[in-house]
Amino acid sequence: MTTLKKGDKAPHFECINENNELIKLSDFKGKKLVLFFYPKASTPGCTAEACNLRDNYHQFLSKGYEILGISADAPKKQLQFKEKHQLPFSLLADESKEVIKSFQVWGPKKFMGKTYDGIHRTTFIIDENGWIEKVIADVKTNDHSSQIL
Repeated sequence: MTTLKKGDKAPHFECINENNELIKLSDFKGKKLVLFFYPKASTPGCTAEACNLRDNYHQFLSKGYEILGISADAPKKQLQFKEKHQLPFSLLADESKEVIKSFQVWGPKKFMGKTYDGIHRTTFIIDENGWIEKVIADVKTNDHSSQIL
């Protein structure tokens, strides 16, 4: 599904987080960024993925990484998800799907024999200068940190 690949420039984005604060890709210049796209806050797979990243958060920080999650959920839903699971990183609320589409992770999915459009669970590792270092499209929700680190 994803056509963005290692070596591509990450699309610039501006999006609000769970606290309605504007977050931009340029805020992370000089830092490595883990940008993980997930289908829906508080669902089992998304919770497992976010909690796995939370449980290894200090390891990410020690290696110079910042983490951002992003889905099409509203800021209030993102805040509830963050608070319930004590997530130490921001969750972006891309209700317009502008960022989701710019990273090319929106498209047809199948579930129980039905086809629908949705977010493909994908993680982008972005370097200090805004270039994509790695794309993980086959996310293991319970062990995602080891796929990244």
